[in-house]
Formats: sequence, C-alpha cells, structure tokens
Amino acid sequence: MTAHHQLRVALCGIGIQAYWEQFEKLRPELEGYLRLVTAKLSQPGVELIELGLIDTANAAREASRQCRRADIDLLLIYVTTYALSNTVLPLVQRAGIPVVILNLQPKTAIDYRAFNQLPNREAMTGAWLAYCSACPVPEIANVFQRARIPFHQVAGVLDDGQTWDEIAEWLAAAKVKSVLAEANLGLLGHYYSGMLDVMTDVTQVSVTFGTHVEILEVDELSALRAAVSQEETATRLKNIRANFDVQQDCPENELVRAARTSVALDDLVRQHSLGMLAYYYKGSGNIENQDTMSSIIVGTSLLTSQHTPVAGEYEVKNVMAMKIMDALGAGGSFTEYYALDYDADIVLMGHDGPGHLAIAEGKTKIRPLQVYHGKVGRGLSVEMSVRYGPVTLLSIAEDERDRFKLVVAEGECVAGEILRIGNTNSRYQFPIGARSFVDKWNLHGPAHHCAVGLGHLASTLEKLAKLLGIGFARVC
Repeated sequence: MTAHHQLRVALCGIGIQAYWEQFEKLRPELEGYLRLVTAKLSQPGVELIELGLIDTANAAREASRQCRRADIDLLLIYVTTYALSNTVLPLVQRAGIPVVILNLQPKTAIDYRAFNQLPNREAMTGAWLAYCSACPVPEIANVFQRARIPFHQVAGVLDDGQTWDEIAEWLAAAKVKSVLAEANLGLLGHYYSGMLDVMTDVTQVSVTFGTHVEILEVDELSALRAAVSQEETATRLKNIRANFDVQQDCPENELVRAARTSVALDDLVRQHSLGMLAYYYKGSGNIENQDTMSSIIVGTSLLTSQHTPVAGEYEVKNVMAMKIMDALGAGGSFTEYYALDYDADIVLMGHDGPGHLAIAEGKTKIRPLQVYHGKVGRGLSVEMSVRYGPVTLLSIAEDERDRFKLVVAEGECVAGEILRIGNTNSRYQFPIGARSFVDKWNLHGPAHHCAVGLGHLASTLEKLAKLLGIGFARVC
C-alpha cells in the first residue's frame, strides 16, 4: 500500500587514521564490517550514498559536501572503533541533516579466552579496538549536545535481527519525514463552523513538516467536473463497480454523479500535484457547487486508497496523520469516537466521508445517503470496517509548548456488530480497556478526529516525532 518514494541515505564508518599503521589488520576488518552494514541497507526504496571509512577532519568535510550534493534525507554514522569527536563534528555540522549513530559491535561479546591467548599486546589491542564502538559515543554525544545538534542512536550487534528492526524503523521514519516535506496539501473550501479543535495554523504545518499548502477553490473543481466527458464518466463508473460493493438501492443517477466528480477530483489532484487533500463546503446557493460537493465521497475514497489521503471537515491535522500512515504502508483512514460498549469493553469508532478501501474488512459498500451526519443529506456514502487485527491510532495535536505532537495508541480491530448507517465503522479493543483508553487519550488534547492504520507502529512513530523535533505521547 506504499507509494513509491526513494529515501536518500548516506552511510559512513568512523575511526582514527593513526590506528592503521599500528594495527595492520584493523582497518581491513572494520571495512569488512562496514560492507556488511552497506549490504543490509541496500534495499528497494533506499538510495545509498557510501561515504567510506572517515578517519580525519578533512575527510569529514569532504563527506559533508557529498551529503549536500546528494540531497540526503538521513545520515547513518557507523562507529566501527574509537573515533575523535573532532572528526565527526564537521561532517554533521555541514551536512545539516538528521543523524543516527550506529553503535554496533561485531558480536554479542568478546571471546575472552581467544583474546587472552593472542601473542602480544599489539595483537590484543587491535582485536579489542574492533569491539570498541561504544567507547566514543559519549564523547560524540557530548559535543552534539553542546553544538545543539539533535542526534539519535542504535546500540546493538551487527548480525542481530532486533538491531536491524530498530534501524528499519529509523529508515521508515526518515522516509515519512521526507514524504511530508515533498508533499503538497490541498485545502478545498473552508472549516466546518464551530469545530475549534480542527482549526489549524497552516503556517506551522509548513514550518514543522515542510509541507506546501495550496488553497483551492471549489469553483475550480466544479469547472473540471463540467468538462468531464460521457466516456470518462462511463469508464469511472466501471471502476467504481469493480472496487466497491454497490448496493441495489443506489440510484443510477447518483452513481453517475459520483463518477463525474471522481474524474474531476483526479484532474484537480494532477493539476496541483497534490499529495493529500482536506475539504469541506456546503455550496449553498450555488447549484453547481452543491452538485459537486454532495457527490464527493466515492471519489475521495478512491483517492485515499491510491496514496492521496482525503479528510472531510477541512481537517488539516488529520489528513497529515493519514498521510503519515499511508507513507508507512499502513493505510490511514478518517475516524472518531462513535460510542463505548462497556459490556464488550470496546470503543466504536468511524466516520462519514472518505474510507480507505485497501484496509477494509471485505469489500467496501456504497449506500445512498439520506442523512449525512447533520450536513448535506444527498449523494452516496461508503460503509466499511477496518480489517480485523492489530491497528494504530494516530492524532496530530496542536500543543502550545511543542507546536505539534503525535498522540498514538496501539490496539486491535475486532469482529462484531457495527452500526449499519452508511459510514466507516469499527470495533476497537485496547490493552488498558475502553474506559481507561478514552480518559488517557483525551488528556493529550487531540482533535476529535484521528487516523487509523494497520499494524502496531508506535515505535516507528516515536522515531518520526524525534526526527521532526515535535512531541510524542503514547497512550497504550
């Protein structure tokens, strides 16, 4: 479910030039370990820039120039042995990108018996230095702190699966950060009157996430819709029938209206190179705009399932959360509290408007819409449950101290009866129980919407918050 995005990662090892003449076997051994790390990082979706084994300040400066020329997203510094902090500082200062220190030993422990049987002190020192990756990390951390350079670290073993799972999370988080920084967010219409929680400082969105914000006119979408041909409408109608379970009581004219609007939405997304879209508009007093906005749900559901998340109610923060989930390959669908079932100890959550077809349990239904959550009462709606199994809820909350923070909870979507009202709707269990979940979730001041995605992703989302320099709160 992940849209193609190439993550640019630079990798270097660090050491001291003075060691190589003293311990002739050391450098070849360390370069062998560096090749192992390179092989692990050489994977689809990662463009790896190899900086080699950096052992002098001059080499560090040249490596930083390489990083700038390659427009790197993430710098991985593999500590192969003891290295001077004055070698590392110019690399990181000049590169100006997120840094993860890889404090990786060759094995889980030194073979003490074999080590103590080495023929002389020189051989023993060289063997020990190959295990000395932990030694300079406090020194490097001290200098980074004093230079106010954020950094992150992974401590572990070269061939350990848990270590590489953690590194994979850093890569995934860096990818999301890059996706957000290169995305265009379209805002179509205006806020839903009275929802103070969803109103967002969009300047801070660009400052914090790097996302470009494009203000769009509903009139433009209506004009694009008016230009859609009958052939385009018929083709989209076939696509809708293939992707949805269209209920028998759906009027044909409503399906045709939805198909035309879906084609127009795709055109709008293409013309503005949108990576996500938040919308709300009644269109009162304008027949063309009313026709457009009352037939938007099917098309926005298709877009959401094709890596262009769409959130109703002009929910800027929540469409950003949906985009994060999408970039992690977890989907990302719009949701909010519906009710609590104290008997089953579950939280009912869902929403009207767009649903994410790719994370649905079974095929998503299309139903005619008589009541639209107190808004426009016409058109078509989608009805689905999120796929059963592990899920993560994500809210981007505005915080006067941290600007934004990620609020996260891990739980499980479970089978059972839902409200069949033509909306997305699911039953969620949380390890701390329904009552405790809502109390703790609400304490963090999220908006009433959040995004739900497949899998347990709290650890990766925490790393994303660190890379973005924003707050993080894990509820469960």
